Amino acid sequence: MQKRFTRATNRMPTSGATGDERPDPMELSGYEVVVAVCGGIAAYKTATLVSALVQRGCGVTVAMTDAAQKFITPLTFQSLTARQVFTSTWDAANYHDPQHLRLTEAADLFIIAPATANVIGKIAGGIADDLVSTMVMSTDCPVLLAPAMNTRMWENPIVQRNMNVLRELNYREVPPGAGWLACRTIGAGHGRALGNS
Repeated sequence: MQKRFTRATNRMPTSGATGDERPDPMELSGYEVVVAVCGGIAAYKTATLVSALVQRGCGVTVAMTDAAQKFITPLTFQSLTARQVFTSTWDAANYHDPQHLRLTEAADLFIIAPATANVIGKIAGGIADDLVSTMVMSTDCPVLLAPAMNTRMWENPIVQRNMNVLRELNYREVPPGAGWLACRTIGAGHGRALGNS
């Protein structure tokens, strides 16, 4: 699993790529990725990440928190993945088994993008009170966090403590970079893994 994770993340596309590179449609063929979208303004960038993964042959299943749906609709991700988008532990249409278990069983990688202060705190505290946090608690595949939030939130000692807890538990991360934030300031917290816009 570690080898598959390393190969996949080393070649994982980002929406900030530039140049004339053309995606290799077989590059990630055979990989299954779950992308969990949480409620931050950077949620719109996750659509580009999902599209890039699909273009490289990766099978992508999207799960969304309630807050994420305030920023971008499930229909966007359904159109990009040609798969059902999951938004609740209670949606059981056409499925007889628990989603929080079934959706992560075949996954090679679980990406949380954007990883908000809220979901980081939930995971660090062992809280599973919605579909995304419950899926994290029930998966045995590697989890990759792409934090994106306001600078003051990212630098808050509580958020940093929670991140340290997750690092010690072998959660992976793409640390946020410095950039233009939705609050019209420039600082740390920019979702680097999700692109530069």
